[in-house]
Amino acid sequence: MKAVAYQQSLPIDQADALVDVSLPDPIAEDRDVLVEVRAVSVNPVDVKKRAGSKPAVGEWNVLGWDAAGVVRAVGPDVKMFKPGDRVWYAGSITRPGSNSELQLVDERIVGMMPSSLDFAAAAALPLTSLTAWEMLFDRFSIPQDVTADGKSLLIIGAAGGVGSIMTQLARRLTGLTVIGTASRPETQDWVLQAGAHHVIDHTQPFAPQLEHIGIPTPDYVVSLTHSDQHFDQIADVIAPQGKFGLIDDPDFFDVRKLKRKSVSLHWELMFTRSMFNTEDMVRQHHILTEIATLVDSGVLRSTVADHFGQINAENLKRAHALIESGKSRGKIVLENF
Repeated sequence: MKAVAYQQSLPIDQADALVDVSLPDPIAEDRDVLVEVRAVSVNPVDVKKRAGSKPAVGEWNVLGWDAAGVVRAVGPDVKMFKPGDRVWYAGSITRPGSNSELQLVDERIVGMMPSSLDFAAAAALPLTSLTAWEMLFDRFSIPQDVTADGKSLLIIGAAGGVGSIMTQLARRLTGLTVIGTASRPETQDWVLQAGAHHVIDHTQPFAPQLEHIGIPTPDYVVSLTHSDQHFDQIADVIAPQGKFGLIDDPDFFDVRKLKRKSVSLHWELMFTRSMFNTEDMVRQHHILTEIATLVDSGVLRSTVADHFGQINAENLKRAHALIESGKSRGKIVLENF
């Protein structure tokens, strides 16, 4: 099968940072489905993995943790899927990724893709939807009730992949007032189109901007990027007994600053369930099923911002470079080999 992989952790502008290769076809066993990958999207985790994880000598690392495709074969213990099913998933970070023509994925973290989307539009959503859903409803335990309750959510980095779908979920499924942050006119417009009630600039002090919109102390704060840079301001503005969540990997911040307000801290990693084979691992199948229903009913929309063409090393390197620049919005997708 065709794949895009690497053997050395190199800067993305190096020729061998990502390479077009041919690898053996995998075989479905146990609860695995074998998927013909039709489209993928690129996430910050791809960039982090490429930069920080070197394969054993002579082996290839295949990145990619977002895909939509068609089931080619199923393992003997698979109960939920059959060959020909159109599926979407984010996969497991402990297994080869989706930048390959064929991929094995445990059925418990796979869903039937929305019937209203093509493969490229579908591939933009699994990882970010799972991350946003788990943060809002599993970590924060926010009620799925659209009745306004006077509470508010501040999403720092709301124009990115996770922020784009988290804004939609919070606006469509809860009664929260949603405040997103973005620093450029085009990303501010993107966040408003996703449904945010307000947008503030995360390159400027938070407190006066929140005062200006009449929400000085948001009850929930999610930081999706540069959490260490924003942490002091977060601790300053978050409401007493509020909830703070993050998904990135900051070098250091002093969590003791949350104590005086009795603020709880929640770290979300979408891969936890598959990494540890948790008893509730199948919940990701159910979340993806619910997201598909919401998409097909028009409640949610795909977050595709850029289509970079065919799945190959050259185009994936362009996608990695854009993510590394910090100027991407929404999701970057690629389609077919």
